[in-house]
Amino acid sequence: MHMVVEKSQAVINSSDLPDFIEKKLRQCDDEMFRPRKNKKPLVLGDRLPDAGSIMLQSNDYLNISNHSRIRKAQLEMLTAMNREPLMSAVFLHEDSAMNQFEKKMALFTGFESSILCQSGWSANVGLLQVIADPTVPVYIDFFAHMSLWDGIKIAGATPYAFRHNDAAHLDRLISEYGQGIVVFDSLYSTSGEIAPIRELVEVTNRHGCVSVVDESHSLGTHGKQGAGLINEYGMSDQVHFITASLAKAFAGRAGIILCPSRLSKYYPFLASPSIFSSTLLDYEIAGLNATLDVIIKGDDRRKALREKSRYFRTGLSSLGYSIASESQIVSILSGLEPDTEKLRDALEARNIFGSAFMAPATPRTRSLMRFSIHSGLTMEELDYVLNVCEDIRDEIGMWKWKSTRKNKASH
Repeated sequence: MHMVVEKSQAVINSSDLPDFIEKKLRQCDDEMFRPRKNKKPLVLGDRLPDAGSIMLQSNDYLNISNHSRIRKAQLEMLTAMNREPLMSAVFLHEDSAMNQFEKKMALFTGFESSILCQSGWSANVGLLQVIADPTVPVYIDFFAHMSLWDGIKIAGATPYAFRHNDAAHLDRLISEYGQGIVVFDSLYSTSGEIAPIRELVEVTNRHGCVSVVDESHSLGTHGKQGAGLINEYGMSDQVHFITASLAKAFAGRAGIILCPSRLSKYYPFLASPSIFSSTLLDYEIAGLNATLDVIIKGDDRRKALREKSRYFRTGLSSLGYSIASESQIVSILSGLEPDTEKLRDALEARNIFGSAFMAPATPRTRSLMRFSIHSGLTMEELDYVLNVCEDIRDEIGMWKWKSTRKNKASH
């Protein structure tokens, strides 16, 4: 006779999470949801865009996400594929489509080699995991992208933050703590500022440090045929590593590391994002190949982007708004989150959609509204946005903002 033992199964109530999780969720609710009038995070307004909305949120700076050549390349590959390589890239051989694209990207940017990654985030985290460790100081611009900060943390290295775009402060830190890695963005995604690249690289190389430059927002839009700011400055042979998201001007979903061939040989077997995540699919790589061809031939798009961005920046500045931009990313520094909320609502009420930035993307007292200009915008659309920004200044209390007062004092 066999005895049947029934094991009692605990029933989990999906709305009843342990206190240590509930504490984090309540904190998020208290800080991000409850303070807003609509009880949503600042990044979400009440209105939804429609076909007539002016969208200034996309990172598709060259307006190529719906390009027929790119779509055709992806569709043809999807139709032709018999099997998908659903596996880690460590199993791919040197004649793979990914490897051929990596060679093409290296040639495009003037580097020995490149490594295709699943995203810009995994590129930054993976690279810093490989080249840094607890014995290596990492000097990082205070406003560098969060993925770079996380890469330092995962590597177990100690970050030493230097003041934003301050080469002299970087010099003093390296003199105090010694040889290490210097990390900064070439073009900052929140403010649209361009880093003092020559000065930062000079300090880096004089101290025998290694440079990592994130070109996510300048690859495709700057440099010869869109090869980036490092290329534009003729400094490809003075920088050790470039990283970039290919979800910006490349309008795809991937990341890239541009590097010496010495590193690319070993990287796939050292970086956790490479080892433990599946590689990109063939149709995605076919799309990236076609995108690179479009970008190389996109001088007219880059020229239009420069002209429209300059026009928009000049217009906002003339209206008294505080901006720091030198690029296609143009942000109004509204400062306090309630002020940014008013600005967002006023714009959306007039069918203009930008991106509201708040902590942790910015310091708590430096929230902002970011406009991402793209080459396909018409001058009439830009004029409409500028006219709206002029009309709402009193409504949103712009003249009382700290940034506005500081801007007036500096002039």
